[in-house]
Amino acid sequence: MAADDKSLRNLAVQTATRPNLQRLEQATLADVEAMRLLLRGSSVIDWHRLAFADAAEVDRFLALNEFDPANADDMDRLEELRADAVEYLTRNFSYRIPDDVAHGLPARDLLLLASSRGKKQTYACIVLKVMHVMHHLAGRELLFKLPGSDDEVFGFVEAKVVKVVEEIRAAGYPIVEFAWSRKERDSVVTKLLAKKATIAADVFDKLRFRLITRSLEELPAVLHEVLHRLIPFNYVIPGQTVNAILPFRRFLEHAPAYARFSDQLQLDLDTEESDNDGANEFSGPTYRVINFVADLPVRIDQFLCRAPDDPLFADNGAIVFVLTEFQIIDARTAAENERGENSHERYKERQIARVKARLMHGMKEEESVRFFSSVTAIDDMTA
Repeated sequence: MAADDKSLRNLAVQTATRPNLQRLEQATLADVEAMRLLLRGSSVIDWHRLAFADAAEVDRFLALNEFDPANADDMDRLEELRADAVEYLTRNFSYRIPDDVAHGLPARDLLLLASSRGKKQTYACIVLKVMHVMHHLAGRELLFKLPGSDDEVFGFVEAKVVKVVEEIRAAGYPIVEFAWSRKERDSVVTKLLAKKATIAADVFDKLRFRLITRSLEELPAVLHEVLHRLIPFNYVIPGQTVNAILPFRRFLEHAPAYARFSDQLQLDLDTEESDNDGANEFSGPTYRVINFVADLPVRIDQFLCRAPDDPLFADNGAIVFVLTEFQIIDARTAAENERGENSHERYKERQIARVKARLMHGMKEEESVRFFSSVTAIDDMTA
């Protein structure tokens, strides 16, 4: 890890010399909070404030969530969500929401109010959390109602991600490899047979994207840009991040533009957890990656060419959510991940051995642990 420390120390120097790294110097507290959530895989429902500095930041965030701040229909949709959230909170918890929060201010201004201080800030956060969940549920409901197939929806997501990533590359960001794939049916079945919970909904990588940066030093800039252009931090799936490359605390230590906000974070740095929570049990012992899952918002009306008042969109809006896995990694680590026990071939061998054992006689949890350890030991002796 010493080499990584040296690489990260170079980040501050390179920021001044590489144009595509200069955006890190413009980082805001909102960027730092978003980056921490992405790298830690936590949830916005546990936040007690936002950190938007002005209307421009709010509008960028809304656009990232597929809401057009200049579109009256989209802003009306926010108002509907706010009204539903206030009614829910009043009905179920007897909250007395301040008038400004309940209906006085435009709904989009709640994001700024939630970034301020005081009692109204707290209620703005509460309402926004419920709006967030309601909007997500509506998008999921709309996804089920769509006339097309999963393949068509995956195609919409691919079109969106490819467009944005190519824009990032065109802007000079050092993405040396970009690939995407859909998990084949046999692979899904094998994965479910290997998992403790054999529920199809628990397979998060049916659609996955992989970005490889030229070097570790340039990885933070690409992550920063991905959060700005593609992935809304509020829809990163909690508990599904594996980060064995760029722990957030070390990132702060070596990125001054981010570190200057370390004393303003809403959760103390001492609350940091293990960097490999949720790591895949079949991966090699030194396999390293930044891997996370986002429920990516996709504006479906642009593909279906239907009017905003179409019955399909009347109750649920025009935005669906599609679980999408992302891997972001530097070239050197990617190469190391393809050697020896870390290789995909060895990963599949371990996974298949587990499935065969479960199919033959089943396994208790403690037996499963012993089995995996023994398979690894045998592999070491026969390699």
